[in-house]
Amino acid sequence: MIEVANRLYTVEEYYFSKKMREVNQLIANGKPIINLGIGSPDLAPPQKVIDAISGSLFETNAHKYQSYQGLPELREAMATFYKEHFKVSLSPATDILPLMGSKEGIMHISMAYLNEGDQVLIPNPGYPTYQSVTRLVGAEPILYELDEANNWEPDLNTLEKLDLSKVKLMWVNYPHMPTGAPATKKLFEDLVAFAQKHHILIVNDNPYSFILNDTQISILSIEGAKEVCLELNSLSKTFNMAGWRVGMVVGDSTHINNILKVKSNMDSGMFYGIQKGAVEALQCSKMWYATLNNVYKERRDLVWKLAEALNCTYDKNATGLFVWAKLPPLVKAEEFIDGVLKNKHVFITPGTIFGSQGEGYIRFSLCATTEVLEEAFARMK
Repeated sequence: MIEVANRLYTVEEYYFSKKMREVNQLIANGKPIINLGIGSPDLAPPQKVIDAISGSLFETNAHKYQSYQGLPELREAMATFYKEHFKVSLSPATDILPLMGSKEGIMHISMAYLNEGDQVLIPNPGYPTYQSVTRLVGAEPILYELDEANNWEPDLNTLEKLDLSKVKLMWVNYPHMPTGAPATKKLFEDLVAFAQKHHILIVNDNPYSFILNDTQISILSIEGAKEVCLELNSLSKTFNMAGWRVGMVVGDSTHINNILKVKSNMDSGMFYGIQKGAVEALQCSKMWYATLNNVYKERRDLVWKLAEALNCTYDKNATGLFVWAKLPPLVKAEEFIDGVLKNKHVFITPGTIFGSQGEGYIRFSLCATTEVLEEAFARMK
């Protein structure tokens, strides 16, 4: 028998990969499952984006290997996007690296900076990939707790009391997933000061800034941040391009070059047509964002009603593509969602997949039509 690598014993299959097999089997057995678990946008990208990829297929270089650093016009568009929306100046030539979705950036950054035994600060609750990738590269996850009483922000005073000598990276994610807590300038200022003091590279994962959020803030807008911070961003949620796999990592050129050393050995460039479509997406007018958020506002109102029907509470000031709802006292998240799936045929995400601090919470996705959400609400009555 051929043994797998030891690293595979440190991680499990991604929750949604496993759970969707169960959900799909129920569907195959004739159950009318409504999926409110996954944040996979069901709306179409802007029409000019679709036109761009279609038209690009007949261009001379469309089907060749592409640059590891992406098309110059894509990096220009990303730089302009950051300047217009975040007031952050970036050099298209040196400060930006396009990615095949920001998820691959988590692996690339970890491979570029982490040695076996290094420690990584990871939010609890938070995106599970931060912890699994940390383990895959042989580093040690150090979970820092977030809670509702502190607006789902890290308690830096508590972190200061830890031995941080082995900490190399810190993952933050604002606007926060799964809770929807927004970013604030004060939070980012405190994080930059913390990173400078302890020589830690902080990476802000920032794919939700434009969904039901009136204020866009980049951690790179803080003075001194560029030397100690990176930011990941994605077109998946903002432009309904999740399946296209387009993202970026931005920051100081030294960090970008280090990440490029990893990435250039992992793939052979992003498909030309996808890059051309991404250029068009990044140039969308304010009307695109307003129209998109009008749809999500209508859906969120229905999800709030659905949460209330399940005796849950929620924060109306939260942002993003999800509604993070608190269950009644003593109710266990996974038992609750399994009961709803079995009896009401509605799949909702348990908060525990994001960490122990997610116990007692569930997460609804807004990636369903109003008709589907109304049907889900009707089943809960």
